[in-house]
Amino acid sequence: MPGTEHQSDPARRRRLRWRARRGLLENDLVLNRFFEQHEEDLDDEAITGLDQLLDLPDNELLELVLRRRELSGEQATPQAMRVLKWLRDA
Repeated sequence: MPGTEHQSDPARRRRLRWRARRGLLENDLVLNRFFEQHEEDLDDEAITGLDQLLDLPDNELLELVLRRRELSGEQATPQAMRVLKWLRDA
């Protein structure tokens, strides 16, 4: 099945980790735990979902992680929902 293999490109994963650095300490802590737990599980679809979530402003991302709001509309892609679950569990 396309998109379900582990993303093995170390340069792409490094860029993603760099992009995940946030202005809010709370987001940094969650994202660091996320990478510790799931970096080896990241496939192309998960990276797409993470990219979508990282496009959000810091406060909005934190609201999602803390379950104060849910993804809706165009934001609520299956990829973003999958990664949001991982972030909430981290």
